[in-house]
Amino acid sequence: MTSSILDHLIFLYGEAVGQQTYEKVQQLLAAQQSRLPEPGTAVFSERDTVLITYGDQVQAPGETPLQTLADFCNKRLNGRIQSIHLLPFYPYSSDDGFSVIDYKAVDPALGSWDDVATVGENFQLMFDAVINHISAKSGWFQEYLQGNPAYDDFFVAVDPDVDLTAVFRPRALPLLSPFETKSGTRHLWTTFSDDQIDLNYANPAVLLAILDTLLFYIAKGATYIRLDAIGFMWKEIGTRCLNLPQTHRIIQLMRSVLDEVAPQVMLITETNIPHKDNISYFGNGRNEAQMVYNFSLPPLLLHTFHTGSAQQLSEWAGSLMLPSDRVTFFNFCASHDGIGVTPARGILSDAEIDAMAARVQALGGLVSYKANGDGTQAAYELNINYLNALGVPDTAESEERIARRFLASQAIMLALRGVPGIYFHSLFGSQNWREGVQQTGRNRTINRQKFQRETLEKELAGGLRQHVFAGYSHLLRLRTAEKAFHPIGEQKILNLHPAVFAVLRSHQQEALLCLHNVSAQAITLDLPLTGRDLVTGTAVPAQLSLAPYQVAWIKPS
Repeated sequence: MTSSILDHLIFLYGEAVGQQTYEKVQQLLAAQQSRLPEPGTAVFSERDTVLITYGDQVQAPGETPLQTLADFCNKRLNGRIQSIHLLPFYPYSSDDGFSVIDYKAVDPALGSWDDVATVGENFQLMFDAVINHISAKSGWFQEYLQGNPAYDDFFVAVDPDVDLTAVFRPRALPLLSPFETKSGTRHLWTTFSDDQIDLNYANPAVLLAILDTLLFYIAKGATYIRLDAIGFMWKEIGTRCLNLPQTHRIIQLMRSVLDEVAPQVMLITETNIPHKDNISYFGNGRNEAQMVYNFSLPPLLLHTFHTGSAQQLSEWAGSLMLPSDRVTFFNFCASHDGIGVTPARGILSDAEIDAMAARVQALGGLVSYKANGDGTQAAYELNINYLNALGVPDTAESEERIARRFLASQAIMLALRGVPGIYFHSLFGSQNWREGVQQTGRNRTINRQKFQRETLEKELAGGLRQHVFAGYSHLLRLRTAEKAFHPIGEQKILNLHPAVFAVLRSHQQEALLCLHNVSAQAITLDLPLTGRDLVTGTAVPAQLSLAPYQVAWIKPS
């Protein structure tokens, strides 16, 4: 395995520098070895489920937010959720945690490393590695500004007259930001904001510092490491600076390092890009990420319920393939970000995406735009709570119907091959938080409300939150008990009815036929088998009637 580390480093830096860097990597691994847990094996299971949450999502007087979260999740979710993705809990200066000041510290406002360990007592942990960029308030960047030669090449300085029009822009913001340094004004690469300074991986010292950070996370209990915005990490003038070969080699290098010292730890790449590019981060199925975010699913699922037709979703899902039995998709519908529409382009037409955006706005949501190379703008993200996004504009509906439709969407996500990632607000039936947008001026705040625990507990006792949480909990109990839902099990999409998303899941001689009515109409369809519906506990005949938005997970007789 060490030879592959060396190969990657030579590819990145050339023979001489690659060899020197390899020796430093070996020194780093030797120094960290005693702090790391005993090596194990990365194993997928039908029990794999991940809750996505902020560290201060629920709060209570006299406790750190992480202590409150640990207790709340233990009492509400133990046995239903296996892992918790703690969104960045480090000291930060902006972007709700994604502009990290210190990679190795816990934000004192959230708690301590001991509190993180408390969350990990009953759940596996996913940490964010926000390593494309670092805060302008970070020690690394401050040393750079002060002219410390050790940090002189940590960031990407570019002549502002250089033609950068080929670079892919995820935001409608300047790519370069001016900063005053000891050496004068420098224009630095800032993909996301002038408070998020891109790191320069062409400098091997940066790579070594990041490898040290990843090993530190593993020593602190991370089972999964989420590589945030990873597709932008290598810069080469004249290219799109997205998904470059060097980026893939860095992730393969990370994988090689972890395979050597912590093979039980899984890498998951966050690349909000078209599907074909996204799945390239599987590599050959053995040498890169074990999981990639299934970014096309949220917009396609939303389009499915808006139209009441499962045909496009079925066609896309039928094309999903895995390159090996060691990798799988990270399926999700909602997250701390909005619903990215770029991954749906090429699957849905521009007109269909525009219609979806218009409906989201009619439902109280917002639309964020990115700059195109020709000077125009295009929608890249729908900012809305997923439950609200599924609604019908200007229509009064009962809480039961709202919950039923929402749970049908979540059941599809749970039934697909992969590991489900469930955003806190989805599990607990939240809605749009427009007041938050007014407070921060940021569209994404609409889906980032925080709670006092006492208030949330009261709201869960009845109403929409109770409908959603009870229904979701039921689906999770069913899913985690069935081998057919194994993340790398077989998946066959069936075309039984235009309004039904039907998937046959199987693993180790066990099978489930999962049916989801995505329409507001009752339908009747002929089934290829009979059995028992796990959702209702009733027998299922060969001809089945499905109520609007009904879910049936059928275990064959």
